[in-house]
Amino acid sequence: MPHLALYTFGVLKSPLADPTPLTNEFYDIGAAVYQKISQHPGYLGRAEAAAGDRGMFFGADWGAWGEFAVPTWYDKGRTVETTALATTLSLWTDLRPAFEAVYTGLHREALNRRYDWFERPEHPSYVSWWVSDGVIPTWQDGVSKLEHLHDHGSAPHAFTFHRSFAPDGTPARVKDIGPKCDQVH
Repeated sequence: MPHLALYTFGVLKSPLADPTPLTNEFYDIGAAVYQKISQHPGYLGRAEAAAGDRGMFFGADWGAWGEFAVPTWYDKGRTVETTALATTLSLWTDLRPAFEAVYTGLHREALNRRYDWFERPEHPSYVSWWVSDGVIPTWQDGVSKLEHLHDHGSAPHAFTFHRSFAPDGTPARVKDIGPKCDQVH
Protein backbone atom coordinates (compact mmCIF):
# COMPACT_ATOMS: atom_id res chain seq x y z
CA MET A 1 0.00 0.00 0.00
CA PRO A 2 1.47 3.40 -0.97
CA HIS A 3 2.38 5.97 1.65
CA LEU A 4 2.26 9.76 1.50
CA ALA A 5 5.52 11.69 1.55
CA LEU A 6 5.36 15.30 2.78
CA TYR A 7 8.16 17.84 2.30
CA THR A 8 8.01 21.30 3.83
CA PHE A 9 10.41 24.18 3.30
CA GLY A 10 10.53 27.71 4.66
CA VAL A 11 13.10 30.48 4.79
CA LEU A 12 13.48 32.00 8.24
CA LYS A 13 13.86 35.72 8.86
CA SER A 14 17.07 35.07 10.81
CA PRO A 15 19.52 32.19 11.16
CA LEU A 16 18.66 29.35 13.53
CA ALA A 17 21.83 30.16 15.50
CA ASP A 18 20.56 33.71 16.18
CA PRO A 19 20.16 34.02 19.97
CA THR A 20 17.14 36.35 19.80
CA PRO A 21 13.99 35.49 21.77
CA LEU A 22 11.94 35.09 18.57
CA THR A 23 14.35 32.52 17.11
CA ASN A 24 14.48 30.66 20.43
CA GLU A 25 10.68 30.70 20.57
CA PHE A 26 10.47 29.17 17.08
CA TYR A 27 12.96 26.46 18.03
CA ASP A 28 11.15 25.67 21.30
CA ILE A 29 7.72 25.41 19.68
CA GLY A 30 9.24 23.35 16.88
CA ALA A 31 10.44 20.73 19.35
CA ALA A 32 6.96 20.53 20.90
CA VAL A 33 5.33 20.31 17.45
CA TYR A 34 7.61 17.41 16.42
CA GLN A 35 6.76 15.62 19.65
CA LYS A 36 2.99 15.96 19.04
CA ILE A 37 3.17 15.04 15.36
CA SER A 38 5.22 11.92 16.09
CA GLN A 39 2.28 10.67 18.19
CA HIS A 40 -0.36 11.46 15.55
CA PRO A 41 -2.28 8.51 14.04
CA GLY A 42 -0.99 7.82 10.54
CA TYR A 43 2.51 9.18 11.19
CA LEU A 44 5.21 6.75 10.06
CA GLY A 45 8.43 8.75 10.49
CA ARG A 46 10.51 11.75 9.49
CA ALA A 47 14.02 12.54 8.43
CA GLU A 48 16.24 13.14 11.42
CA ALA A 49 19.97 13.78 11.37
CA ALA A 50 22.11 11.27 13.27
CA ALA A 51 23.66 14.11 15.30
CA GLY A 52 21.05 16.79 15.88
CA ASP A 53 23.02 20.01 16.34
CA ARG A 54 20.84 23.13 16.18
CA GLY A 55 20.89 24.44 12.62
CA MET A 56 22.88 21.46 11.30
CA PHE A 57 21.41 20.40 7.97
CA PHE A 58 24.18 20.49 5.38
CA GLY A 59 26.70 17.70 5.76
CA ALA A 60 24.66 15.87 8.41
CA ASP A 61 24.08 12.12 8.19
CA TRP A 62 20.40 11.64 7.26
CA GLY A 63 20.61 7.88 6.76
CA ALA A 64 18.04 6.43 4.34
CA TRP A 65 16.56 9.93 3.77
CA GLY A 66 19.61 10.77 1.64
CA GLU A 67 21.91 13.73 1.35
CA PHE A 68 20.39 17.02 2.45
CA ALA A 69 19.22 19.27 -0.40
CA VAL A 70 17.40 22.60 -0.71
CA PRO A 71 15.41 24.27 -3.50
CA THR A 72 17.34 26.42 -5.96
CA TRP A 73 15.69 29.56 -4.60
CA TYR A 74 17.23 29.17 -1.12
CA ASP A 75 19.96 31.81 -1.07
CA LYS A 76 20.93 32.08 2.59
CA GLY A 77 23.69 30.45 4.59
CA ARG A 78 24.75 26.83 4.68
CA THR A 79 26.82 26.77 7.87
CA VAL A 80 25.51 26.16 11.38
CA GLU A 81 25.93 29.89 12.08
CA THR A 82 24.16 31.12 8.94
CA THR A 83 21.50 28.55 8.05
CA ALA A 84 18.09 30.26 7.95
CA LEU A 85 15.66 27.54 6.97
CA ALA A 86 13.19 25.14 8.47
CA THR A 87 12.34 21.99 6.59
CA THR A 88 10.80 18.60 7.19
CA LEU A 89 10.49 15.38 5.27
CA SER A 90 7.98 12.91 6.64
CA LEU A 91 6.06 9.77 5.74
CA TRP A 92 2.34 9.13 6.42
CA THR A 93 -0.14 6.32 5.95
CA ASP A 94 -2.52 8.54 3.99
CA LEU A 95 -3.59 12.06 3.03
CA ARG A 96 -6.16 12.64 5.79
CA PRO A 97 -3.86 11.92 8.78
CA ALA A 98 -1.15 14.18 7.36
CA PHE A 99 -3.66 16.97 6.74
CA GLU A 100 -5.08 16.67 10.25
CA ALA A 101 -1.61 16.73 11.83
CA VAL A 102 -0.68 19.88 9.90
CA TYR A 103 -3.93 21.83 10.30
CA THR A 104 -4.96 21.03 13.87
CA GLY A 105 -3.55 21.37 17.36
CA LEU A 106 -0.14 22.77 18.17
CA HIS A 107 1.06 22.73 14.56
CA ARG A 108 -1.97 24.83 13.55
CA GLU A 109 -1.07 27.32 16.30
CA ALA A 110 2.48 27.51 14.93
CA LEU A 111 1.17 27.96 11.37
CA ASN A 112 -0.88 30.91 12.56
CA ARG A 113 2.38 32.56 13.63
CA ARG A 114 4.51 31.54 10.67
CA TYR A 115 5.07 35.10 9.45
CA ASP A 116 6.61 36.01 12.79
CA TRP A 117 9.43 33.60 11.94
CA PHE A 118 9.38 33.04 8.17
CA GLU A 119 9.77 35.25 5.15
CA ARG A 120 6.63 35.39 3.03
CA PRO A 121 7.22 32.84 0.30
CA GLU A 122 7.04 33.37 -3.42
CA HIS A 123 7.18 29.59 -3.78
CA PRO A 124 5.09 26.76 -2.38
CA SER A 125 6.03 25.88 1.19
CA TYR A 126 5.14 22.19 0.96
CA VAL A 127 4.47 19.34 -1.44
CA SER A 128 3.07 15.80 -1.12
CA TRP A 129 3.47 12.73 -3.29
CA TRP A 130 2.92 8.99 -3.08
CA VAL A 131 5.70 6.46 -2.57
CA SER A 132 5.54 2.68 -2.73
CA ASP A 133 5.40 0.73 0.50
CA GLY A 134 8.91 0.32 1.87
CA VAL A 135 10.31 3.35 0.00
CA ILE A 136 11.90 6.13 2.05
CA PRO A 137 11.68 9.49 0.24
CA THR A 138 14.90 11.50 0.01
CA TRP A 139 15.59 15.18 0.51
CA GLN A 140 16.35 15.43 -3.21
CA ASP A 141 12.94 13.88 -3.98
CA GLY A 142 11.29 16.56 -1.85
CA VAL A 143 13.22 19.38 -3.52
CA SER A 144 12.45 18.05 -7.02
CA LYS A 145 8.75 17.69 -6.21
CA LEU A 146 8.52 21.17 -4.66
CA GLU A 147 10.25 22.78 -7.63
CA HIS A 148 7.97 20.88 -10.02
CA LEU A 149 4.92 22.03 -8.05
CA HIS A 150 6.14 25.63 -8.26
CA ASP A 151 6.75 25.42 -12.01
CA HIS A 152 3.69 23.38 -13.05
CA GLY A 153 1.10 23.29 -10.25
CA SER A 154 -0.45 20.22 -8.66
CA ALA A 155 -0.10 16.93 -10.52
CA PRO A 156 -0.38 13.29 -9.44
CA HIS A 157 3.35 13.18 -8.64
CA ALA A 158 3.58 16.53 -6.77
CA PHE A 159 0.53 18.08 -5.12
CA THR A 160 -0.95 20.12 -2.30
CA PHE A 161 -3.69 19.18 0.13
CA HIS A 162 -6.08 21.48 -1.73
CA ARG A 163 -5.43 19.84 -5.12
CA SER A 164 -4.55 16.33 -4.11
CA PHE A 165 -4.44 13.00 -5.91
CA ALA A 166 -5.01 9.39 -4.96
CA PRO A 167 -2.16 6.88 -5.36
CA ASP A 168 -3.60 5.82 -8.74
CA GLY A 169 -3.29 9.41 -10.03
CA THR A 170 -6.97 10.30 -9.96
CA PRO A 171 -7.96 13.55 -8.27
CA ALA A 172 -8.70 13.00 -4.59
CA ARG A 173 -11.53 15.06 -3.25
CA VAL A 174 -11.34 15.00 0.52
CA LYS A 175 -14.11 17.09 2.03
CA ASP A 176 -12.91 20.39 3.47
CA ILE A 177 -9.26 19.58 2.94
CA GLY A 178 -6.70 22.34 2.70
CA PRO A 179 -6.90 26.08 3.12
CA LYS A 180 -7.67 28.16 0.07
CA CYS A 181 -4.30 29.87 0.44
CA ASP A 182 -2.31 26.71 -0.38
CA GLN A 183 -3.09 26.96 -4.07
CA VAL A 184 -0.09 27.49 -6.31
CA HIS A 185 -0.39 30.63 -8.40
